[in-house]
Amino acid sequence: MIKQQLARFNRLELLGGPTPFEKLERLSTWAGRDIYAKRDDITPLAMGGNKLRKLEYLAADALAQGCDTLITAGAIQSNHVRQTAALAARLGLGCVALLENPIATDDSNYLGNGNRLLLDLFDTKVELV
Repeated sequence: MIKQQLARFNRLELLGGPTPFEKLERLSTWAGRDIYAKRDDITPLAMGGNKLRKLEYLAADALAQGCDTLITAGAIQSNHVRQTAALAARLGLGCVALLENPIATDDSNYLGNGNRLLLDLFDTKVELV
């Protein structure tokens, strides 16, 4: 039923299929039952993550409307912002990221490395809010 509802919307195929489940052997042994992890970390864009599923729909809608820039918002180290910026770069679109510092830190590693550094590599326009 949900597939029929989602079929009403434009979708840009980014995942290439479902991500696998992997049995966590040691945790399963410890817990006395089978425990699995969904391997969304191996999706094919910007170091993986489950955010790509919603971006399939958001990006398709933006392209259908003729948009030339994706705008996103989140924390400085946001995985969603990172994946949006990577997708914009892949599609040849601009990207604007409105970033907040929710932990109010001035730590240079938090402010300039990790996902924040990748935004610069994806040529994302960053605005601190």
